[in-house]
Formats: sequence, structure tokens, C-alpha cells
Amino acid sequence: MTKPHVVIIGAGFGGLACAKALGNSDVRVTVIDRRNHNLFQPLLYQVATAALSPADVSEPIRRTLARYDNIRVLMGEVSGIDVEAKQALLADGARISYDRLVIATGSEYNYFGHPDWHKHAPGLKSVHEARQIRHRLLLAFERAERSTDESEKRRLLTSVVVGGGPTGVEMAGAISELGTFMIANDFDSLAHDQFRVLLVEAGPRILAGFPEDLADYAANYLTRIGVEIRLESAVEEIEATRIRIAGEWLPAGSIVWGAGVKASPAAHWLGVEPGAAGRIPVKADLTVPGRPGIYALGDTALTLGADEKPLPALAQVAKQQGTYLGKALRAELLSGRTPGPFAFHNRGNTAVIGRNAAIFDFGRWHLKGRLAWFLWAIVHVWLLVNFEKRLLVSIQWVWRYATRQRGARLIDEDAADQLRSVP
Repeated sequence: MTKPHVVIIGAGFGGLACAKALGNSDVRVTVIDRRNHNLFQPLLYQVATAALSPADVSEPIRRTLARYDNIRVLMGEVSGIDVEAKQALLADGARISYDRLVIATGSEYNYFGHPDWHKHAPGLKSVHEARQIRHRLLLAFERAERSTDESEKRRLLTSVVVGGGPTGVEMAGAISELGTFMIANDFDSLAHDQFRVLLVEAGPRILAGFPEDLADYAANYLTRIGVEIRLESAVEEIEATRIRIAGEWLPAGSIVWGAGVKASPAAHWLGVEPGAAGRIPVKADLTVPGRPGIYALGDTALTLGADEKPLPALAQVAKQQGTYLGKALRAELLSGRTPGPFAFHNRGNTAVIGRNAAIFDFGRWHLKGRLAWFLWAIVHVWLLVNFEKRLLVSIQWVWRYATRQRGARLIDEDAADQLRSVP
């Protein structure tokens, strides 16, 4: 008898959790991802700001799933779904048949109709983007060190972070700490009054998804470490060396985008009407209505919680959904049991603002400051893929905390060529 075949598109938090729950069972599993590695995106901003290296937050998918004999990993980009034939279509023309299909393709940054802004203001969804941001930040300091023009120095040392959500807040705080450290220790001709970090938010306050007291704490802390916060200021145009905000052009050496996300084009693949942010509406068991045998989870899926509000696009949601769905598919395919509905258990929402400063929202009670920062560190280390990554990141964080050093301040040869071309 042929074993049932489950195809999982995407090896992020949700896809990997689903695959692991199906591991070493009598179900054939194929995991397809356009990358060969799983990426721990919550710590990608630390790669962008030279605190960690890409290898610290990445793990080869094959290594992660190697202990499961029933799981096959394919590197490829899915371009569509043939619902009638029950096949996933790859960009190179290959077709992968399935009995059950799990779509866990995550999300990408939403540039709100301006995709051309991406080249000037990369986001934080891939190692390539994180390295691109890091190179721009570090090159800006190198160029400023060589410049004899005061206005050019100030432009190069101005960083603008667009979006006041957790990613923007974390990024702005990390850039401020990085720049303050480098000016004090590494660059002789640069001064602190030339360095500037702006956090731009179109709404009335930062961290709109957090309670107001935690958002106020974050805003006050960022202000204390030198971050300028501009609220109710919409971005109107972005160019290579400047950005227009609320009618004002601001020269900038580095621009980082963190102003909202949208789901992958999976809804288009299935021919279903997408919900908010392009997410696929799903039932309580994560099935896609009108598409038998197809499931969606994580940032791709629009799932309602117990309060009938959409669940947030968080790692803990995707991971819980993946584990639930893997167990549910295992029970259904091997035992014929119908699973109950998915129930999300909120472990708290968190954001780090800087050294010894973080916030935690547990619903009924809130935590902020140094204790929240230590709890944030523990949670993020625990969420890393394996023991080796947890140990390496922990050692580096302890060393960085004790010495304030940033060990990944590297500019590769291709990026360095840009510096050599400067007169």
C-alpha cells in the first residue's frame, strides 16, 4: 500500500514544526523551500547591526530534518498549485504530487505600491537583506571617516528606519547602540553630534500592537539613547541618498524598511480571495475552504482566535500551528481520526529596545526593563533550531554584554569596492 504523501511548502517556523510532528511516521513528507536554510528572522536585525553573523541565525534544512527517514527536502521555488491534479508547480517546470498540501510560505515586506523603494530601503526577511543593510551602515561610517565635507558626513551618519513596529523599534535601537560604540572606539574624525537615527511611523504611536504603557516606555528609552521618533509622518518618496517624509526631504546614508508585511502570493496560486494583508482565510482546523486537502498556516493564513480577531503574524503562532497540523495530519492519515480545532496559547508578545531594555506583554500583566530583556534573551535562545546555535549565540551575547563589542563588523570585498570608487 502506498504511503500518503504530505507536501509542505516553506521551511520556516510553521513548516518545520509541521514536518517534525510528521517525522518517523508512515507518512511520506516532502519539504520544499527556495532556500536551503531555515532562518531565525527575529534575530536578523542583529545580523544587520553586526552583533551576530548569518550562520548564527541560520541552519541548513537538511541538517534539521536529517534524523527523520520519511522526510525528503527539495530546494526549489513554487510558482503555482494545480488544485485539480493535486500538484505543486515549481518555477523550473517540475511538478510534485501530493495527497495533502501544507502552505507555510510566510510573508514579505509591503511597500504599499512602491516596489522600487526596496533597492534603496531593504527590509529584514533574508540573510541577503541583512548583509546589505550591514554593509550600508558600515560603509557609511567608512566614507564619513574619509570625507572632508561636514554636510556629507552628517548625511552618511544619518540612518532612517521606516515603521514603528517591533522590527523598526529593535532596528533603531540597535543602530543607535552600534553607531555610538563605533564613534567612541573606532573612528577618530567622527563626533556624536554628527550621528543621527530617525524612527518614522505613519501612525499616532510606535508599537501599536502593544499596550500604551509599554509603548511609552519604549519611546522614552529610544529617546534617551538618541533616537528621534517622528509620528504621523508618512513616507512619500525614497531615493538612494534621501527620503521624503511628510513633505520634507531628509538626506540619509542608510534607510531600513520595516513598515508592514503582506503574505506570499499563495492565495493567487489557489484562486481564492485573500483576506487582510493578502493572507488566506482558513477554517479552525487550518483547511482552506473549497480546497480539499489543502492547509495554510503561519503568516500565510488568516486564522481567527478565540476573540474572533485575526491571530498576529508571530513565530509562536506559526510554530504552534505547525505542531498542531502535523499531529492532526498524522492522526487523520494513519488512524482516520478527525482533529479538533486549533487553539492558540499566547506565550506573550515581546520586543527588545536596547541593552537591558525590552518589553513583554502577557495580556493581564506587563514586564519592562532589564528583567524583560533577560527573559527576551532566554526565549529567543530557546527558539533557535538546535543546541549548537543556542550555545553559540548565548556565548556571544554574554561576551558582547560584558565588553560591549560587536564581533561581526565585516565588509566583504564586493561591498568594499564601493568604497574604493569614492574619490
